Amino acid sequence: MKKTLILFSALLVFSAFRSDKPAYRFFNSDGKPVHYKKVVNTAENADVVLFGELHNNPISHWFELEITKDLYADKKPMVLGAEMFEHDNQLLLNEYLTGKISKKSFDAQARLWPNYKTDYHPLLSFAEKHHLPFIATNIPRRYASVVFKNGFEALDSLSQEAKSYIAPLPIPYDPDLKCYKDMLGEMKGMGHSSANFPKAQAIKDATMAWFIAQNAQKGKLFIHFNGSYHSDNYQGIVWYLKKYKPELKIVTITSVEQVSVDSLENQYRNRADFILAVPESMTKTY
Repeated sequence: MKKTLILFSALLVFSAFRSDKPAYRFFNSDGKPVHYKKVVNTAENADVVLFGELHNNPISHWFELEITKDLYADKKPMVLGAEMFEHDNQLLLNEYLTGKISKKSFDAQARLWPNYKTDYHPLLSFAEKHHLPFIATNIPRRYASVVFKNGFEALDSLSQEAKSYIAPLPIPYDPDLKCYKDMLGEMKGMGHSSANFPKAQAIKDATMAWFIAQNAQKGKLFIHFNGSYHSDNYQGIVWYLKKYKPELKIVTITSVEQVSVDSLENQYRNRADFILAVPESMTKTY
């Protein structure tokens, strides 16, 4: 009778878990489920963590803040950085974080993304509270637009000050990398054939990697927040980081949406060291 009750209780618990509607699940690159603690333990031994988000996904943004908090609790020196801030605004960002200018001034001048208030301001607030450096890693969008219109060569005529906001020229570029070939294929599928489209992506990847490399070092953890496409498949930022500072140990996290998070869809395997799967029905931040 006792064994029957134990078995019945176990079945009830199992049924209860099966009836839950989980908002996320982590998987390793092979598609095996892993606990969040495993992600944190692996990340704390890295020099650089690239967190690839889906820009409008609230679970991505929540975990960006949570993993930052948990890694900071380990007392390892930390630097934060993000695609969402352009490098010509680094001084502005520094002045805001050190209290030299007001939030109102920063918000008015920093060319903030539409979802800044809900999704990125909490990260800046954490950096401000704990006196952490925060690096604006992205190329100023006006220069990415120059590449889109006229190719890499158009950057050569920029002033030295302008070039200081970009990875050193000429940047290495491999048009056969999957991330850039896929972008070109998508453009052709829409009736466009500009070879400059993936180049505009590459100058962003290179610039983000360059400023990560300039601020990352052994014994210190750099956590970088970027759109997942910039670091998926160990390309993009990862490819350039290995060019600029190959000794860095990099851990990648990406975010994906799928119908169910019970198992990882095959198409997402090997996309990153850890894959954060979220139901595609999840609400969006914009």
